[in-house]
Amino acid sequence: MSSLLIALEGTVTGHWVAVALALLAALTHAVFGALQKGRFDPWLMRGAMDFFYALIAAPFALFVVPWPEPHMWPLFAGMIVIHLGYKLFQAMAYTRGAYTVVYPVVRGTGPLVTVVAAGIVFGETFSGTQWLGVLALSGGIFGLAAFNLSRTQVGRSALWAALGLAFVTGLFVALYTTYDAYGIRATADPFTFLAWFFMLDGLIFPVISFGKYRHMVDPPPKAALLRRGLVGGLIAYASFGSVMLATRLDTVGEAAVLRETSTVFAALIGWLFLKETVGPVRSALMALIALGAIVVEFG
Repeated sequence: MSSLLIALEGTVTGHWVAVALALLAALTHAVFGALQKGRFDPWLMRGAMDFFYALIAAPFALFVVPWPEPHMWPLFAGMIVIHLGYKLFQAMAYTRGAYTVVYPVVRGTGPLVTVVAAGIVFGETFSGTQWLGVLALSGGIFGLAAFNLSRTQVGRSALWAALGLAFVTGLFVALYTTYDAYGIRATADPFTFLAWFFMLDGLIFPVISFGKYRHMVDPPPKAALLRRGLVGGLIAYASFGSVMLATRLDTVGEAAVLRETSTVFAALIGWLFLKETVGPVRSALMALIALGAIVVEFG
């Protein structure tokens, strides 16, 4: 599997596989985010999801994939710090604000900063047409957040703090996307990075979540929380794993932009399964997001 993936790097086929992986990451990240913000406290859900994806990854990291090269250990240490910061700010944002407002701000900030960072770190360049696509996509995402904000009447005083936290979370998204792309390219076997990433990344937040669970006055049922955590942990492999593989196969900036079509998938999930009203404004903004992604891809 590793040799096949490595053989695709830099090829036309590899490019289209990267596109498919980035879109898979977009779809699954919308589901992952909805699970974290859904029925239970976001801190508890993130801890449960991290616990399961670390548990599942451990035997692969320890006994299946090649062990990391010595130069990978400092990279893993930095990865743990960056992803912990991302999770902390995301949990704080989700606790204070509505998902339909917070999530688009996080996802809209990420691609703008990632494209710039990828240019600095990897020497990637976007054409003027592609930059128009990036601006259209991010503008559509921020427009979706603004429209949802205008319709939100509950907890508006806390929403402004949530928006600030969401913006910082978006900066962390750009940071971890660029950093993880560097990490997965720094090892000979990309699945070594993925297995160790999921095992190490899942060690800290369950401890934080368990501390919160113990001090809750009315904690949720453990069985229901763990069931959702298992589902979220499995989805995380498709969400985070797919975009990392995409950045190994092709450009980091394009993978980051395509992944942020997750806001479209999130709205479609709400419409199809939660019977939420989309309306003409949301439909137009989602069309703008999709158009931006297409322009980036073919520009």
